[in-house]
Amino acid sequence: MAGDKSISHRALILSAMATGSSRITGLLEGTDVLATASVMQQMGAQIQRLGDGIWQVTGVGPAGLRSPEAALDFGNSGTGARLVMGVVAGAGISAEFTGDASLSARPMARVTNPLALMGAQITANEKTTLPLRLAGPPMAMPIDYVSPVASAQVKSAILLAGVNAPGQTIVRETPITRDHSENMLRLFGATVDSQMQGDQHIVTLTGEAQLRATNIDVPGDPSSAAFPMVAALCVPGSDVVLKNIMLNPQRDGLIRVLRDMGGDIEICDERRQAGERVADLRVRYSQLKAVEVAADIAPSMIDEYPALAMAAACAEGTTYMAGLHELRVKESDRLSAIADGLRANGVTVEEGEDSLSVSGCGQARVAGGGTVESRHDHRIAMSFLVLGLTSAAPIGVDDTSMIETSFPTFFSLMEELGVSFER
Repeated sequence: MAGDKSISHRALILSAMATGSSRITGLLEGTDVLATASVMQQMGAQIQRLGDGIWQVTGVGPAGLRSPEAALDFGNSGTGARLVMGVVAGAGISAEFTGDASLSARPMARVTNPLALMGAQITANEKTTLPLRLAGPPMAMPIDYVSPVASAQVKSAILLAGVNAPGQTIVRETPITRDHSENMLRLFGATVDSQMQGDQHIVTLTGEAQLRATNIDVPGDPSSAAFPMVAALCVPGSDVVLKNIMLNPQRDGLIRVLRDMGGDIEICDERRQAGERVADLRVRYSQLKAVEVAADIAPSMIDEYPALAMAAACAEGTTYMAGLHELRVKESDRLSAIADGLRANGVTVEEGEDSLSVSGCGQARVAGGGTVESRHDHRIAMSFLVLGLTSAAPIGVDDTSMIETSFPTFFSLMEELGVSFER
């Protein structure tokens, strides 16, 4: 299974900020992650590819990064752009941030606002979208910040900016979001405390941290695993083992929901890797039943809703999903893209402002026969290719080129499982 994208980004960034040489194995070599490798090189880190998924990064220390000579181009990577904004703000350097048309339409104020409180100066358009220029102060100021959105990217940017700041940088969030940055900061030697107070999750980073190089073995990406997992549950006769999948408690929401729907998913050989819980998953064909998916589970599976919607289309009954507003500001308006794609293929859907109801086909097959507009969104493209495995008529996807951004081995992996694609 492809290496986890979130871990891959953070492994490159923290290795570049650390003192010494780190070896990363299992790195996801999609275009999003490669963009992060490129920008960290532009800021002074030495980064070398040694083999498939094997990289060596010689860092310069948190205070050793330099202002890049050219603009930092993140392509389609919102994670890379937002996290590196935190790095630049904390390093006392300046950089211009650019990206493709899709990334340039995504909101950045959620990150630039708290970084401005830490002393960063931001030059941007009225919408605070890319391109923008960010200049960090000589020394970032620690803040105690209550995040208005449930976003691991916002939290991570603030923590990365706080690495060089004196005192304690604090982020308060409701609900808890994925904690990969906290886990990996600890691996690199930073002191990070996490605790719950009522329904508020409080993360405290002790600044002026001395990050030390470490070796990282990147676990498999649960967001990528979602596609073969849903395919195995929905295609009769399937029995698939997915190896080395990360099961972070803030990333395993899809597995929990699919099990609630009656999905036969067995968790095997649990272990720890790169500071994360990891296991193998055995997934067998199952007759899924509709469920109501509460809003509070959304942060633990926000990237997996497109895949879940495909499972819902194959289930018996109507699945209701709430708390989906964040899907509207992803690589595309994913909520609308899911609804339009399902309707085009004969599935009854009700789209709310932040909710989705999908009436499944049960023992019948999804009609199919439609062509889905991917909207340059990799997860929309992969989800409808998976749905096409179960449809009565083939499902077309207008563009699949962007799958390279997050899951470059998608087609080869699915073909190993017996899937045949017409491209």
